[in-house]
Amino acid sequence: MAEENFQLRTYAFIDSMQPQFAAFLASELDGDVPLAKMSELWMELAPGSEVYNLLDVALKECDAKPGLQMVEREFGVLELHSFDLESVKDAGEIILKTCGLGISQRLKPKVVSSKIIHKVNPYQAQQINKTRKGTLLLPGKSLLVFEVEPAAYVVLAANEAEKSSNAQLVHFNPFGRFGRLFLSGSESEIETAKEASVAAIEGI
Repeated sequence: MAEENFQLRTYAFIDSMQPQFAAFLASELDGDVPLAKMSELWMELAPGSEVYNLLDVALKECDAKPGLQMVEREFGVLELHSFDLESVKDAGEIILKTCGLGISQRLKPKVVSSKIIHKVNPYQAQQINKTRKGTLLLPGKSLLVFEVEPAAYVVLAANEAEKSSNAQLVHFNPFGRFGRLFLSGSESEIETAKEASVAAIEGI
């Protein structure tokens, strides 16, 4: 398969999923249920239809479990997880080898925007709550709206923000043009979450 012209858009490895992050994913992903403290890998590749074969190759050679396999426009997205960190790393290496790629060839993510809304208005909170899948956004809390490109890298920002702060996970979306993350909390919690999110992306 190495003759294909592959593009590695996202290679996002998480060593230990945090409780809110893992619970959110477990409610959203269609495949095997991820749990807190599991390691996880997100990959986004082109051509998208190759993800079906790539996932199959990895699953035949390692013990990581799939939570997601989907094709969105021209890109395919995979998610694999396990309590065994090495199994997840092996899955990534197998897929990269099959594609003839290295991690260094992934696109470097960039922070598109990182904005804090202070003391959210009750009406604004209700608008966000209508579409959120995580914690309810309460009026008067501060809200971080964080955007990154490519979209799947937002998982790193979400998990690292939870590691570093007591912010509440309201919602995140790792698909589309931009990945978006919504976190709520006190002023200090959101400032800390913002710093951690930016560092997670800029550190790649």
